[in-house]
Amino acid sequence: MSRYEEVAFTAYAVTDLARSRKFYEEVLGLKPSMLKEGVPWVEYAVGNGTLGIGVSAQWKPSRDGASVALEVADFDEAIAHIKSHGVSFEMGPLETPVCHMAVVRDPDGGKICIHKRKPGNV
Repeated sequence: MSRYEEVAFTAYAVTDLARSRKFYEEVLGLKPSMLKEGVPWVEYAVGNGTLGIGVSAQWKPSRDGASVALEVADFDEAIAHIKSHGVSFEMGPLETPVCHMAVVRDPDGGKICIHKRKPGNV
């Protein structure tokens, strides 16, 4: 039996890489950590993890698929930045007993949770 050490990366299928990069980089403020010219794939380092986006005929975006939660340093600042781009919130922003969170959708409908744990919660 293998012991899993970490999630190596999370990936989202997108239909238009340029449009999606604009969202991930301008709206969410992520910086590309891996780009290869001519390859329809971009990676963003997020803490110890990686979020990748890519285009492939065998891999289609889905509004009903998985979602990723991005832990932010300053929840209010992150929400204000997203709002400044006119992005609608699917859920929240809201506060739970353990965190603050809000959900937006990328240009292909992928769910992105903006998340901030409260002190003492992991």
